Formats: sequence, structure tokens, C-alpha cells
Amino acid sequence: MKITVIEVPYDSGHYARRMGRGPFHLAQAGLEKLLESSGHAVRRLEVRLDEGFRLEIGSALETQRLVSQCVGAEIAEGRLPLVLSGNCATAVGSVAGAGVGRTAVVWLDAHGDFNTPETTPSGFFDGMALAMLVGDCFTAMARTVPEFEPVPAEQVITIGMRDLDAAEAERFERSAIASVGVEAIRREGVEAALGRALDALPPAIDGAYLHLDLDVLDPSVARINPFQAPGGLELEEVEAVVRTVAARLPLRVAALTAYDPEVDEDGRGGEAALRLATVLAEEAAGRA
Repeated sequence: MKITVIEVPYDSGHYARRMGRGPFHLAQAGLEKLLESSGHAVRRLEVRLDEGFRLEIGSALETQRLVSQCVGAEIAEGRLPLVLSGNCATAVGSVAGAGVGRTAVVWLDAHGDFNTPETTPSGFFDGMALAMLVGDCFTAMARTVPEFEPVPAEQVITIGMRDLDAAEAERFERSAIASVGVEAIRREGVEAALGRALDALPPAIDGAYLHLDLDVLDPSVARINPFQAPGGLELEEVEAVVRTVAARLPLRVAALTAYDPEVDEDGRGGEAALRLATVLAEEAAGRA
């Protein structure tokens, strides 16, 4: 499998700070060599903004534009883009580059990222990433991302959410986004719980963007970032999600996000990320 690791080392507009350090840490931990040892042809790109003062939202939009261009170019060359990002909002660029109309969004995250400027209690831009992706906020700015158009809610499946703001939860209740919770996975198993949601995707869908915010994992498995919530998935359950999605749909682009190595005192978070990157590559190669 030909894989391009696209590093986006930003967190809230800051370069290589907090979760923005995650992509570099995984590179230093040997991600590229690990993938190559499994037989994959790997190249590495870094998304880097010009120096100078930038507003957080402006910085996020510029990274989305660059990610869209990178993802589209790599897919055109028959490569799997694996996006390592400090923040989840790069998903806008990833999905735009992959082709909105044909791509399912499978979103693993402890959080909903479904707030809008009217509902957010914190103002955290990344907490609005999924809302932006489906066209519920920042619509004029999103249109500046090459090839972007809002993703229909029927094309989105969330997995492992458990930490939602009240107004955010109400927005999900009114949305057509499918949700597969931790309890359903434990009760029915990954294949049954996720299979129903995959079966309900529109018939035009012929590939997937797999978004893996690593804080979907339970803190007992690994410490990922300061926002991680209890009651999450086991590593084996996340691996099963990846395999279940890949068995139904080719992985067009994948992302590992929100890893802060400073929180990962025992190194288990980095180990989990490397393991999941390997599984993503294996499954993508199996459908290539």
C-alpha cells in the first residue's frame, strides 16, 4: 500500500504546542519505519503555515485548505492519506479532498464536536468541527476550502461519544447523524451495532473517511489529552471498528487526532496510536 503521512502539527492555531506536538511525537516514535516494515511505501508531508501573527480561526481555515489540496493530490496518485493532526477540524479539508458526495464520515471521538458559536460554552473552535463539516456553522469560510461542500448528515456515523454539552446533545437529537454508543457496542458487539448504521448509508457512498480522535479510548487504556472522558472504548474495540468499516467501504482517507504526548506519561497513548495506524494501513491495503 502506498501511504502518505500528512502531519498537521497545530492546536488552536499554535504550532507544535499541546496536541500539536502529537504528529511529531509519533514520527519520532518510528511510525514511518513501522509502516514500511509491514511492506507499505511511505512518504511524509508536513502542513506548515507561513510565519506571522494569525487568528485561531484563520489558521484553522488555512490548514483545512492545505489539507484538502494534499489529500486530493495523494488520492489522485493512488495513495492513502493518513492525516496526523492536533485538532479535529482538519476533517473539513480531509473530506473535501476525498470527495464529499461519495464519502461516508465515520467519526470516533469522546466528544461530539457538534457545537456552534451559538451553543458553545467554551468558544473552543475544534469543538465545532463536526458542525462545520455538515454545514451548520462557519459556512462562508468553509466554502473557501477547495472542493468543500457540506456533508449530508445521513453520511455521518459517530462512535464512542460520551461527553456532550447539553445544547450540543439537543442538536444531535434533531440531527440525522447516526450514533453508535459504547453501551451498544458492549451489548451487541461492533459488527452488529455498527453494521446497522453502515447499512443505512446512502447508496452513492463508495468510500470512507475514518476520523479517529484518540480520546475515544478509555483513560484506563491510555492517556491521550486533558479532555479525555471515562467510559470509553478498549483498544481492541477501536481496532474492530476499523476492520468493520474497511470490510464494507474502502478507506479513502484516515486521520489520527488530538494526541498530546505530555499527558501520555507512560507512553501507552503513543503505542496505541502506532498500533491503530498499523491496523488502518493493513485494512486499507486489504481493500486496495
